[in-house]
Amino acid sequence: MNVSGDRPIGAESVQFALSGDHAQVTVLPEQAAHWARTVEVPTGAGFLPESASGVFVGREEELTSLRRMLTGEGAAAVVQPQRTSARAISGLGGVGKSALALHYAHHYRDSYALVWWVSAESPETIVSGLGRITEQLCPQWARGCGPEERAAWAIAWLQAHPGWLLVFDNVEDPSHLRPYLGTLSGGHHLATSRRATGWHALAPVMPLGTLPPDEATGLLCSLAFPGQTATAEQREAARQLAEDLGCLPLALEQAGAYAYRTGIDLDTYRRSLALVLDDNRDAPSPERTIARIWDHTLTALTARDPLAVTLLHTMAWLAPDGIPRTLLAPLAPHPLALANALGELHAYNMVAFTPDRQGVSVHRLVQTVLRHRDPQALGRAEAERAVRRALPPAGSQPDETTRWERLLPHVHALADTTPLNATASAETADTYERAAQYLHRQGRDAHTINLREQALAHCAEVLGDTHPDTLTSRNNLAGAYESAGRLGRAIPLYETTLAQRLEVLGDAHPHTLGSRNNLAYAYRAAGDLARALPLYETTLAQYVEVLGDTHPDTLNSRNNLAYAYRAAGDLERAIPLYKTTLAQRLEVLGETHPDTLASRNNLAGAYRAAGDLERAIPLYETTLAQYLE
Repeated sequence: MNVSGDRPIGAESVQFALSGDHAQVTVLPEQAAHWARTVEVPTGAGFLPESASGVFVGREEELTSLRRMLTGEGAAAVVQPQRTSARAISGLGGVGKSALALHYAHHYRDSYALVWWVSAESPETIVSGLGRITEQLCPQWARGCGPEERAAWAIAWLQAHPGWLLVFDNVEDPSHLRPYLGTLSGGHHLATSRRATGWHALAPVMPLGTLPPDEATGLLCSLAFPGQTATAEQREAARQLAEDLGCLPLALEQAGAYAYRTGIDLDTYRRSLALVLDDNRDAPSPERTIARIWDHTLTALTARDPLAVTLLHTMAWLAPDGIPRTLLAPLAPHPLALANALGELHAYNMVAFTPDRQGVSVHRLVQTVLRHRDPQALGRAEAERAVRRALPPAGSQPDETTRWERLLPHVHALADTTPLNATASAETADTYERAAQYLHRQGRDAHTINLREQALAHCAEVLGDTHPDTLTSRNNLAGAYESAGRLGRAIPLYETTLAQRLEVLGDAHPHTLGSRNNLAYAYRAAGDLARALPLYETTLAQYVEVLGDTHPDTLNSRNNLAYAYRAAGDLERAIPLYKTTLAQRLEVLGETHPDTLASRNNLAGAYRAAGDLERAIPLYETTLAQYLE
């Protein structure tokens, strides 16, 4: 089982003289910053998804209101009133929030220099979506950068070039947009969300309900009878069916596509749908409405192409947007079969294609209904296997970052939708651990919590509570909690891990020493130096005994103890330890190793705290010069 190692004991090795919160700030290289200021939008640049049906009917009043507010009427007081307006559309699933935003973006495309669509379920997906601006506008630099750097470049570009539209689709938490609406003031921000609250300080809200009956009837007719003028009889049947479906746009799209594909008349279809109602009476209204048309659609799909149903059940457990064809390819016997099956799903308005047609999107409500109507989780195992097969190989690869960023939403989706009756699996635990470890290497430990929680649950059930891999998984989860500032969750896990490693591995095993160090670090972060100092002292003594006086882990441990002494105000003990650590790192690692530079910086900080500026300043000057080199 491929699980990650312990949290590095040298986590405190860099201690810059900074105050305030430990916020991560991405600084662009000067050349990249220059490109962000000077790169212009090429012809055809931008990104908008495809709608499932490609049909948009009605909403003219909402579209006009949206344009009025985005251009300044009524929205100027939200964010940067002189230049920016923001608008949020809220409503329940299936009412057409994304469709309205997409139609607005297409309708007013020529009014903007750049139009960009961002899936906004989480901070991670927002960062990834913004980073794709960089991939399109500055590909030569983007290829060698991580997601935060790409997002930082995109923000710099947006700050330097006014007249754009950003669409943040399906915002789960409005506060996730605060850094962007507050920073980017040269264009328009449009958000869609099911949440109607939490927008008061960010954007005015446009509540969006179901379609009016006449518009719902028009949408259904345009889908069921494309290119034709519906007869009075057909329109009346469409009106009655639309009423039965609650005028919910998503249900209308799927019903219209079914009627067109099968040739069934709408009145017969409406009567047959009534047979499904009783089986789903207890479901929430939108889900019940979709469920009423579900059996018919799945029956038709099964008859035309069973692979399409398999793909649909599999995609129900993945992220809704950007499902790569390559992820689904192993489920099909050959590429043509995959293309045909996806084509059937598209014809029934069950999926939409990305602009390059290399990816697929599924409506979130479709996924919800599929998962709830699949108690055996038929597609879950296929989704887990598909994601596992798509994992980048171990070791550093040139395209590792891009591949991981495309795959991460789907790994997170699996972790977020674990069924109650799911069978624990060492393979699934490994998938979560490898994804979490990628994020760890990116410095994004706080975003690994759910992955780590699920990995630990699988490990504990499959391998047992005290198996070494389970202990490592528990340790890593504690580190994720700590990175997120949740020390109340981290410390008990560290304590449990240390106690179990003492019992299973013994007092002097390297993993036990790592656990003791990690617990000491958490105690110190919580301000509990009375517990932290004895643990640090014991850990250093054992590292010296087990690994020797100049082993890198011993040097890190000595540095950490020095920092704890300094935090306790005991500079008489801290400074000699810092001096010893610096001397040994110079000898073992060399003059310009990052840990050596950190040691010199830490010693300078201790001298400064002691009021000895004559010693501190030259060390700071040397450290800065070497960092610049």
